Amino acid sequence: MRGPQRLTGLDASFLYLETDNQPVQVFAVLELDTSTIPGGYDYGRLRDELCVRMRGITAFQEKLSENAFDIDHPAWVRDTDFDIERHLHRIGLRSPGGPAELAEVCGPLSSLPIDRSGPLWEMWVIEGELDDDRVYVLLKIHHAAADGVTYAEFLSQLCSDRPDPPPPVPVVPAEPGSGLQMALTGMAGFLRRPVRLLLAVVPGTVSAIRDIIGRTRAGRAMAAPFSAPRTSLNRHFSTRRSVAFAQLDLDEVKKVKNHFGVTVNDVVMALASGVVRRFLLERGELPAASLVALVPASVHEVTDRPARNKVSGMFTRLQTQIADPVERLVALAEANTVAKEQSSAISATLLGDWFEIFGAAAMGIAKRMYGFITRFRPMYNVIVSNVPGPRTATYFLGAQVTAGYPFGPVLLGAGLNITVWTVNGTLCFGLIAPPELVPDLSGMADGLSTSLAELLAEID
Repeated sequence: MRGPQRLTGLDASFLYLETDNQPVQVFAVLELDTSTIPGGYDYGRLRDELCVRMRGITAFQEKLSENAFDIDHPAWVRDTDFDIERHLHRIGLRSPGGPAELAEVCGPLSSLPIDRSGPLWEMWVIEGELDDDRVYVLLKIHHAAADGVTYAEFLSQLCSDRPDPPPPVPVVPAEPGSGLQMALTGMAGFLRRPVRLLLAVVPGTVSAIRDIIGRTRAGRAMAAPFSAPRTSLNRHFSTRRSVAFAQLDLDEVKKVKNHFGVTVNDVVMALASGVVRRFLLERGELPAASLVALVPASVHEVTDRPARNKVSGMFTRLQTQIADPVERLVALAEANTVAKEQSSAISATLLGDWFEIFGAAAMGIAKRMYGFITRFRPMYNVIVSNVPGPRTATYFLGAQVTAGYPFGPVLLGAGLNITVWTVNGTLCFGLIAPPELVPDLSGMADGLSTSLAELLAEID
């Protein structure tokens, strides 16, 4: 049996960054057809099947270690008092049980913080009319336990390619170590931080700065942090959240991609740019300068560190100042290329190395400084994330998956997150924002199809 696994600095940073009005978590809403469940749908049967499947996923059985004398990042240990009833909940939709009613339920659920005293996940089974085979599931995991790729992997293990798969091979999480053992290993990890600073962080940062200077002089640099214009999306926000859903045909998106010689992600970014541009234009707030998006980028394939979060990011100009949708797409594709070139030239582990040397106290100071700076100039305007969907998403606990919508966190200084993944040949978008910043989020989600239609019209 392996020993307790420490959170990396990047994993732990999502704990340290969390505030009362900023729960840092990822989640998805799955639409299920329960008519495929062997023996029919029953909440108790679904709960029992979840208990079976989760025995094969360590993260669903682990919690954060607790030791006042441990000065390093916490570790993942087995929850010896695990109770499924603390994590699985049941709720109903009001009639008629459509997208509006679903969003009405999911918004408040997404704003609730996850209890840190147990495993960092919650699942809500959302039921509609008694004679309706549709059931929705909202699975929420703290960002410290999963980034978008890791979340999709966990979800894949709950899904299958048939409604009655064999039970998984059980895995046993690490037992909590003794208080003295955890304190000693924590001290050792803390003392290694200066060494990491000198051997990894400083050289990597110097190299990155030199690269940025060279690219800036050559006119091939991505958008700089804190260069984004201030908009109403970047005001202070409350604890409340609204969510909205959208689906687009992947083949139509590929049609645009192939015609204009860009990537699927370029098209996705252009669609997001179009709806944000339209939102600000209708409010008379569109800045003359381009909005800037933070685009998370997975580094799972280039690092073998034992971490739940293996992510970097890049800043991309959304070219919202360009009215023509095709010109905007082409300009955005070029901006994406520049940002990818610069991002790939930076060490894939540099962000993680920086967070590795920060503890809770240092992150608390940095968080307050960041909050002060963003009052005057946002680091970026929106988050746009295109993450791989689950490898297997045909059946979830025996029910056929008919749609799935991913969501990321809303972070201080940028009140809109647009996340997309592919489920069974369909691009599924999840939008989340505080309602005081985006009063009609469903209208913004509907605008994604309008933006796609504008591009398709230029082809036909």
